[in-house]
Amino acid sequence: MEAATTASWFRRAWQSDVGYSFRTSPMAVAAAAVALVCVFCAVFANVVAPHNPFDLATLELSDALLPPAWIEGGNARYPLGTDDQGRDILSALMFGARISLLVGLASVLLSVIVGVTLGLLAGFVGGTADAFIMRVCDVMLSFPAILVALLIAGVSRALFPNGSEYLAFGVLIIAISLTGWVQYARTVRGSTLVERGKEYVLAAQVTGVSPLRIMRRHVLPNILGPVMVLATIQVATAIVTEATLSFLGVGAPPNSPSLGTLIQVGNKFLFSGNWWITVFPGAMLVLIALSVNLLGDWLRDALNPRLR
Repeated sequence: MEAATTASWFRRAWQSDVGYSFRTSPMAVAAAAVALVCVFCAVFANVVAPHNPFDLATLELSDALLPPAWIEGGNARYPLGTDDQGRDILSALMFGARISLLVGLASVLLSVIVGVTLGLLAGFVGGTADAFIMRVCDVMLSFPAILVALLIAGVSRALFPNGSEYLAFGVLIIAISLTGWVQYARTVRGSTLVERGKEYVLAAQVTGVSPLRIMRRHVLPNILGPVMVLATIQVATAIVTEATLSFLGVGAPPNSPSLGTLIQVGNKFLFSGNWWITVFPGAMLVLIALSVNLLGDWLRDALNPRLR
């Protein structure tokens, strides 16, 4: 029964206006395919990756700094070459992309929860609550996001120098989300101000429906379009921010390197001729961010009939 319901839902989605817009857009299909491959390789890195680059027992220092397989001196066991510790670059990309995607998606999810909640409250309640939340947004927007993330990550490392890996990831997610929620709050507030004066909201108020239920059951479903578009685009921004923090040494812990950490390590060997150590992680980061951004652009056009 559940399988039939799921199949019916996918069929309706595929035949809807958004589904038609997707399957008739080569750019959206190509971007979705690239993003799906990257996510699949990251999620199932333990199965797909030819090696485990972070298992010290399997590393061979004699294979360090091997070039890609198609270059003279390369080894077919390492299609994209190895780094200074003999780690397979291709496998490191898959494991590193897993961390980058995890941090990016988690930070965007946290930003959406906080931003949508505060935006709904500001737009629907208004008054002092609206003024206070918007002033907080103005203050947060006055600080560059990367500097705030650097400050939070740096302070947390000073306070918890021996913190666990999970604590490091939690702090990194919070640091990225601290300024990310502002855009959702401002977007949702504007949409809520429009929806608040419509007849269906006034009718619900007249019938005695509680404000919390009105916001959750009536207003929220009608303002999710802009939030979905913004969240899709912000995933790419969060991934790049995480890579920047890791490149600067305050991101993912060294024992669980992300794409930014791999780029930072490879940057030391860039001018010694071992270009593949930093070029391939950088290309992977660009590929993920570009595919997600293209999907966000398509989703914006698909959900807004005026832009079709």
